[in-house]
Parts: sequence; C-alpha cells; structure tokens
Amino acid sequence: LEELSWEGYRKFRVTRKVFENQSRSTCSFYLEAHDGKPLPYYHPGQYLTFEFDIPTSQDRDVGRVIRCYSLSDKPARTHYRISVKKIGGSGRTDCSPGQASSYLHDDVEEGSILYVKTPSGRFFLDTSRPAPVVLVGGGVGVTPVLSMLNAIVERGGKQEVWFFYGVTNSGEQIMRQHLEQIAIEHENVRLHICYSQPLPTDVEGQDYHHGERITTALFKRLLPSNNYRFYICGPSRMMTALTQGLQEWGVPQEVIHYEAFGPASIKRKSPGDGGLSAGKQVQLPKVTFSLSGKTCQWNSDAGSLLDFAEEQGLIIDSGCRTGNCQTCLTAIKQGEVDYLSEPDGALDEGTCLPCICIPKDDIVLDA
Repeated sequence: LEELSWEGYRKFRVTRKVFENQSRSTCSFYLEAHDGKPLPYYHPGQYLTFEFDIPTSQDRDVGRVIRCYSLSDKPARTHYRISVKKIGGSGRTDCSPGQASSYLHDDVEEGSILYVKTPSGRFFLDTSRPAPVVLVGGGVGVTPVLSMLNAIVERGGKQEVWFFYGVTNSGEQIMRQHLEQIAIEHENVRLHICYSQPLPTDVEGQDYHHGERITTALFKRLLPSNNYRFYICGPSRMMTALTQGLQEWGVPQEVIHYEAFGPASIKRKSPGDGGLSAGKQVQLPKVTFSLSGKTCQWNSDAGSLLDFAEEQGLIIDSGCRTGNCQTCLTAIKQGEVDYLSEPDGALDEGTCLPCICIPKDDIVLDA
C-alpha cells in the first residue's frame, strides 16, 4: 500500500456519475487516476479528501473548498467510488455544508477532473479479525459501512454480519437492489432497513423491515447477544444515543467504533467539565485571534475552538471538522489546548486542530 500512496493532491477523472435513489439526492462518482497508475488499497470505511475550486454564483470567482467523503465500495486498484448526498440548493457561496455537494451534483460531470488526497482515516473495519460485526448507517452515513459490507462479501467466508440502515423513506434509500441481493445471496448477512417516516406507498416487510429509528432497544430485540463489534456512522443525535445505549447495555467501549460526518460530530464532555464545583466559580480562559486582533471570553458551550471562532464571525479554513483532514491546522502563539478526540496523525509542535480542541488556559491563535 505504501509504495502506491501519494503526497498532496492527485488528479482523478470522473468516469461514471450514477444517481442512487428515487429522489436523486445521492449520487455516486467513480474516480480513476488521471495518470492511469494503480491505486493503493484502502481500509474499508476510510475516506478521500478533495480540494475543489468552486465558482460562486455572484461573480464566478473561484473559491478553495476542502471536503472529505467516505469511500463507498470495496477496495480496488482500478478506481475509487464516493457517494454524496446533495445538501441544500445549488449556488451556495459560503463554506457551510452543501456548497461542495451542490457543486458535485450540479457542475461535475463524467470527464471532469478532481484533486484528491490518498485514502486515510481511523474509522475502518479490522479485516484481520473476522469477528461478528454490527454495521450501522444513518442516512448518507451508510457509505463507510457499505464499504465494509462489500469488502466482507467480496472476501467470502461466513463472518456474521448484521447490517442496519436507517433512512427517512424509500425516496431517500440508496442502493436498495444491491443490498437486497447481498442479503439473498449471503446467509451470513442479516439486513435490516429502518424507515423513520415511511411514505403512504411504502410497505412494511417489502420496502423496509422496521418503521422506526435505529436504537439500542431495536438491537436488544433482534441481536442474540451484545457480543459484537459495532461500527456506526450517521447523524450526531443517532450516534450519541447509540454509543451511550450500547455502553449501558454492557458493550465494552473499545468495540464501539464510530465516525461523524461533516459538522455533525458527537458532543463529548470537555476535559474538566462541570464548570462549578462546591460553589467555586471557574474562570473561563480568554481566546485571542492575533491576525484578527480579537480577544473573547471562551464559551464552554461552543463545542470546539473552530465553532467558537465562527461564533465570533471569524473564518478558519476547515474540511472534515472531525480532526482527519488537518485543513484547519493553526499555529498556537501562546497557551495550550485539550483535545476532545485524538487527531488523525501527528501534528507539528506549536500547532492545533481547532475543530477538535478547546483552550486549556488563555490562548493566542495565529488566526
């Protein structure tokens, strides 16, 4: 794998563009290396980082936008595939979610060139251990666990797999025939489709299995035990409820793997959370953005330094917002930070990833 990896961004050509559901809200993009050379295998569940030059709708100026999208198929040397849900309308001109997905859906066609970093990410299936697994995807969060499922099926064998896919209704469900075919052909795969708001035309037992959201209570009804490795990707509310519910059910934390997508990260307690203890007032640190000349009192409800900066009207370049792509890497001129989750890869001394950290004390950022 190492000898085929690459540094920085590499040119890829879009060879196929396929809409995956009735509402055409999710589209798959098949990517081949422009230089025609073989691609490194990746771990099922990993993602690609893209750099887009997106024209704005006002003056057609080009803006640089970084986004991460999960690989949605089994590893292959010849091509990669991502499946992207369009969020919001077209012509987005800010850096909010929806700008890149709208660009992909509306402007990128077969033959277009995209700039891509080598596959990465710490959320992936451990293929060296064919232990029983529960794969859970909520909405477009199904893409990395779909990659895991396809890899398991491709490898063959009898690894026990429970696949839960939660979506609003049949209009939003992607790759329905593909999943149904896998369930028919592989008796080790148990497929469970959950619709939270079925359409009047959706038939339970035919279009979907459960007219409810994915919950730990559903797992308890269906799974023979809690002795599984869990891989979960979806909206933050779903993942927070499931991870907490599984731990309450007695599932060890080390076998619960999850990944947030976009800004939808799981809210974690900050180190030293509690704020007040025995009547003692905790002094919140000050955050200074040196380039902007702005100093503000830290708001512990902000979530992360990136969220806090945006609350102050400041823009820090960002991509995944989960500590993976390192687009938001920022120099620390003074002070220290605490991390809400471990960064994906080593950082240079004196830098931080604002998307996943908070101030430990008074801090000055080069932003």
